[in-house]
Amino acid sequence: MTELGEYMRDCQVRVEEALDTWLPPADTQPQSLHEAMRYAALGAGKRVRPLLVYAAGRSVGICPSRLDAPACAVELIHAYSLVHDDLPAMDDDDLRRGRATCHRAFDEATAILCGDALQTLAFQVLAKDKRMDVSCATRVKMIEQLALASGSRGMAGGQALDLAAVGADLDLLQLQNLHIHKTGALIRASVMLGTLGAPDIRPETIRPLEHYASCIGLAFQIRDDILDIEGDSGVIGKTRGKDEAAAKPTYPSLMGLSGAREKAEELREEAIQSLAGLGEAAIRLLQIADFVVGRNR
Repeated sequence: MTELGEYMRDCQVRVEEALDTWLPPADTQPQSLHEAMRYAALGAGKRVRPLLVYAAGRSVGICPSRLDAPACAVELIHAYSLVHDDLPAMDDDDLRRGRATCHRAFDEATAILCGDALQTLAFQVLAKDKRMDVSCATRVKMIEQLALASGSRGMAGGQALDLAAVGADLDLLQLQNLHIHKTGALIRASVMLGTLGAPDIRPETIRPLEHYASCIGLAFQIRDDILDIEGDSGVIGKTRGKDEAAAKPTYPSLMGLSGAREKAEELREEAIQSLAGLGEAAIRLLQIADFVVGRNR
């Protein structure tokens, strides 16, 4: 296992334990809802957003135990978004993370409620977790950061733009704006949540981290677009070819596969260069940039 692979595994174990602690037991009423929440949030997924929380926190000297809550919170938001995105009224998918989507494993109404409950639990975690050891003002900043990234000016707004784009002819600037919201907002929030607990963090430290996060968020989406064309459904854990079948504009459809790969590589280089001033402390973030562009799932 590579050095990053070991770090990813450790972060995945940490956030899985945090999620297991915060999610209600499956045998607690209403039982079907709690079973669905645990099904949607536990035991699968790359955990890229929690990984970014831990790596960003590491870059500014925050110990992992103080990062479990924000890592858990962003993953709960991500899990809720996947449950809702897969619904028949949205992307209408049957496969997620290598198994049946939540509305297929349970039912549509339960899946809607599951997403609602996962979303609100994320904010409860940030409000209540004592191990973060931050001031009330910092908790409010974290909650605000996650709320903005999740709402109409972030991920939910991006999903609305995505649905409206089906069958439309977008240019690259419009497509980039869509994904800055749909995918990029929560990735940027993950990096920012990882740093907010640092005392007296300076703007000259925050700015390059924000730029890194913006580049990685867009590169992540481009790689997703590429995998939708050439990935293996058994590896990527979701149905390949869904974007083309739904007539969604993507980076490969606008730039070609070669152009999309080149753009992702440009963003990787830009992300890496933005962290040059942080030195060894940013090594995990640099490795994640390589992973995001080179992943096969």
